[in-house]
Amino acid sequence: MTEQQPSAPARAKSGHSAGGVEHVTEPHHDHFVVVGNHLAQHPELSLTAIGLAVHIQSLPARTPVGIKTLAAKFPEGEMRIAGALRELEAHGYLARTKERLQSGRVVTRTISYNRPGRAVVLAATEPPRTAPGTAVPSAGAGRTPRRRRPPRRSACLRLPPAVGRT
Repeated sequence: MTEQQPSAPARAKSGHSAGGVEHVTEPHHDHFVVVGNHLAQHPELSLTAIGLAVHIQSLPARTPVGIKTLAAKFPEGEMRIAGALRELEAHGYLARTKERLQSGRVVTRTISYNRPGRAVVLAATEPPRTAPGTAVPSAGAGRTPRRRRPPRRSACLRLPPAVGRT
């Protein structure tokens, strides 16, 4: 009888698993941000929202983070960035309020929270602001109301009934 030859070589035995990620960890001494696993591994946030939150948390205070500013900096468009900001706001990582300056101009103030529960506590204890240079009241308690989309129309053309067809 012939000796049996396996079609693939036997797997090498070692203490490591065959797949998965391995980390090479280098300590950072400057120019870094600490990000919690609750954000980095959030099961309900999109990858765009997680990346945007990390970027915003890494910025110095008073850095502009408007939709147009972020869209000019990253390949994602305004729609995707706006959606990611809404996700972060809905999960408590961001709070955005509109404020009227003394000049009459309305600006958006963005507050970034590295722990989402903190946003809810602060919002509940903060008194409403109505004097000039403070928050402008909004209909959705800080949320931009969504516009309803019209119903989708079928891509099929509806032809009138044929007359005299056999």
